[in-house]
Amino acid sequence: MSTPSHSPVAGKTFGVTVTHLTKKFGRTTVLQDINLEIAPGETFVIMGPSGSGKSVLLKHIAGLEQPTSGEVRIGSFDAADPATRSKIRLALVFQAGALFNSLSVYDNLALYLREHRLADEAGIRERVMHALTILSLEKSYKKFPSELSGGMKKRVAIARALVMEPQLFIYDEPTSELDPVMSATISEIIGTLREETAVTSIVVTHDRTLALHIADRIAFLIDGRIHAIGKPAEFTDSKDPVITNFLNPVIDLKNPRFKQLENNHE
Repeated sequence: MSTPSHSPVAGKTFGVTVTHLTKKFGRTTVLQDINLEIAPGETFVIMGPSGSGKSVLLKHIAGLEQPTSGEVRIGSFDAADPATRSKIRLALVFQAGALFNSLSVYDNLALYLREHRLADEAGIRERVMHALTILSLEKSYKKFPSELSGGMKKRVAIARALVMEPQLFIYDEPTSELDPVMSATISEIIGTLREETAVTSIVVTHDRTLALHIADRIAFLIDGRIHAIGKPAEFTDSKDPVITNFLNPVIDLKNPRFKQLENNHE
């Protein structure tokens, strides 16, 4: 049986507010005056080309980076304050899964519950097997990460986060290195979890199909700035050449992009 929480924020879903966030590494400005308001229960997708600052923004929301200026708040709590992570259950699903290779699937999921003494072994088994069943992994609980496919590792990572009963779900490129069918499966899982748990979800992705199917709203970053924010339909209907070229790039073998870049630097 789970240990009851006496925290005043237990069971609450939080929104995220980013205010005038700027991040510099030396003389390089990676994020410039970012302002976002993510509502509780919203599925918010952050898109943009490589090097646009998506992952750095994600790290600030997760409290893994300190702003140069500005702030990020989860509800009323400062994301940069280490104490916030003891007050809010934040689940971060890493791009590579970040599973412990020496632990079985079952023990990877049980680790958080055991370390924080959130349940006895019977309660832990109930929560772990429930999460694995949701993600159709219940027959793989004895396996080790080395025995899993890339898609299965992603699903185990999501299951591990789900066991935490998070109040904020953060996904870093959840469909990277997956085939189209498994990418669609992960997209369905994220969308289904949103419907079942009503948790706030923030997804960083290059995957246009994922973004357009699961997002309530999308923020498009370029060169460390927010270029646009809107609903998926606003992006698909956009006439902005920056957005249309990102979502629907044209392959032109007679005038390829790398030749255009070479000509621009001559």
